[in-house]
Amino acid sequence: MRSGKKEIRYQVLTRHVKRLEREIIKLQELDRRYFWVRLGVLLAGALGIFIAYQSRISFMLLIAGLFFLVIFSLVVYFNRKVKQSILRFSLSRRYFGDQLARMDLDWAEIPLAPVDPQDEGHPFASDLNLTGDHSLHQLLNTAISRGGSYRLQDWLLKQVPDLDQVSSRQATVREIQSLSGFRSRLALSSGLVSADEDEAWDGENLISWLERKVEVKSLKPLLGVLSALAAANIILFALFTFDLVPALWMITLAIYAGVYLFTYRNLDEVFGQAQHLSTTLDKFRAVLVYLERYSYRMDSRLYQICQPFWKAGRRPSSYLRQISLIASASSISANPVVWLLINVLVPWDVFFAYQLQRYKAKMQIILPGWLDVWYELEALNSLANFSYLNPGYTFPRVVGDENSGEVLFVGQALGHPLIPEEVKVCNDFSLQKLGEVVIITGSNMSGKSTFLRTIGVNLCLAFAGASVNADNLVTKVFRLFTVIQVSDSLTDGISYFYAEVRRLKALLNALEMDHDRPLFFLIDEIFRGTNNRERQIGGRAFVKTLVGGHGVGLISTHDLELVVIADELPNVINYHFQEEVTQGRMIFDYLLRSGPSQTTNALQIMCMEGLPVDKSS
Repeated sequence: MRSGKKEIRYQVLTRHVKRLEREIIKLQELDRRYFWVRLGVLLAGALGIFIAYQSRISFMLLIAGLFFLVIFSLVVYFNRKVKQSILRFSLSRRYFGDQLARMDLDWAEIPLAPVDPQDEGHPFASDLNLTGDHSLHQLLNTAISRGGSYRLQDWLLKQVPDLDQVSSRQATVREIQSLSGFRSRLALSSGLVSADEDEAWDGENLISWLERKVEVKSLKPLLGVLSALAAANIILFALFTFDLVPALWMITLAIYAGVYLFTYRNLDEVFGQAQHLSTTLDKFRAVLVYLERYSYRMDSRLYQICQPFWKAGRRPSSYLRQISLIASASSISANPVVWLLINVLVPWDVFFAYQLQRYKAKMQIILPGWLDVWYELEALNSLANFSYLNPGYTFPRVVGDENSGEVLFVGQALGHPLIPEEVKVCNDFSLQKLGEVVIITGSNMSGKSTFLRTIGVNLCLAFAGASVNADNLVTKVFRLFTVIQVSDSLTDGISYFYAEVRRLKALLNALEMDHDRPLFFLIDEIFRGTNNRERQIGGRAFVKTLVGGHGVGLISTHDLELVVIADELPNVINYHFQEEVTQGRMIFDYLLRSGPSQTTNALQIMCMEGLPVDKSS
């Protein structure tokens, strides 16, 4: 069940989607009508031209041809406008439909997020469902570009968060969240970039292409020589026309043609590059121009971020216009007669090839900055959108060492953002000082592992600058390390237990590291890969090593014998989850309680599923 404010936003989005669907149906019907109008104009034009031809009046034939050409061009123009409207409305429908899917956790309708592969040794990436299918990254990511998705992933997987960056990013996310028009327009403009592609747009391909294709030899000297020869041709021809000089223009024209033809073989590829660059950047045009022309508040963080788009001499619209002009100029080669006439008079191709050289060199410098800002905005927009869709979530207070008097971690009504609201149970939890270790016990399926992930996911959100699934959260900056989802490896010949031991050793090394930031560790079912006796011995020794260290954390376990450590060490605290058996059914409330667990349910589960159990043992 959605909360009141969230339900209101859900209903607003639903109505908006339905309105868009109605508009798309109307436009598609109009587009079908335009097909028949175009066909009718074409047939009427052919008939009119035929009648004019039969009249034997050349003037009438010319008028008829021009008239129907103008009419047909206008019909095509307005039909194209309708198709563009269909595209824009369809992108809007998809965007707002995605919003509803994110609110419903309808994973089939939420686009997959491109993922940058991580090293297997990452301290928490593989344990918290942060990336991949049905992940936090997929839920958050609204980026169209691969770079924007990777940027968001980097924030979620940051191993050593920086307090200044976290605070600054959170403030920017808050600002963007309040700009609903900016958020949706940026997302829709970005959608035009990959409207005809199945995969996320990859700007790095364009940067690599620019670096790979820059011409080694400058065309400037050649342009100077050909321009001088072209001027000499025109002057000498004019003088020859008035019988002032002999036909010297034929000599300069021959030299001009020879130089031109000798170098032209290098220009064909250049103009192919112009078309490629223009086509690629044209997809990016809507985003660049929108960010350039947006009315920023001078004191806003958005204003500071977007400075590269409106600095004098670096405005995207100016560069896009020039590159489009170069591409258009190169297109005259499609008409050999026009191309020949123009290039005989002036070095048209060489001039625009030289201009392309200049702009490509500039684009190599400027484009990475534009893309970097766009990636940043897409990632920020994803976090702001997440906050908007979840008005019940809150922005955490992330504090530094100067707040040494405060507790390390306090969360009220902590929940997991990947669990549907109708079944989600939230819990309060706090850690008071460094060196504390919390042992969580409870039966199978009681919620121990989910609670560990709840803590970890909300820490990742907090350090990324996002809102968290809580009524309130105050936390210091931690390094995070998890041992939850350990897996063996047939390829490397590593058993589950050995993989767990190696992971726990890595955690211990991180804890003992001389580092400014303390470690926050989450361990699920410690030493589950060995027998009871050795698990208890190893578990006790490991917990004692953690206590008093430069960190805090939680350990879940089935071993009720492990909870007695709390009687021996003051920094060990017991919590538990429990269940009730009613009419042969187990009922879990998933509420965290103080103290150790008093119940187990493994035998009960075996009986319920029909497995043989010796109850006398």
